[in-house]
Amino acid sequence: MISQDYDSIYAVDDLLRKIRIKESQLKIAQESQMLYTSEALNNQILNLRRQLSEAQDPEMQALMSLLDD
Repeated sequence: MISQDYDSIYAVDDLLRKIRIKESQLKIAQESQMLYTSEALNNQILNLRRQLSEAQDPEMQALMSLLDD
């Protein structure tokens, strides 16, 4: 059970890290007026956020809300 919780937390942390990286890349692409790259990065961010919402169960959401406080 603990291992499963750790794996779930690791998966969420990994997705959050990937989202932050993609958001940084998107900002650079937008500042450089790279329209197609910005669009591709935005789609990737949306896909990662979708995966994040699927990965989070109610217990994980409660844990994440505690970390936000």
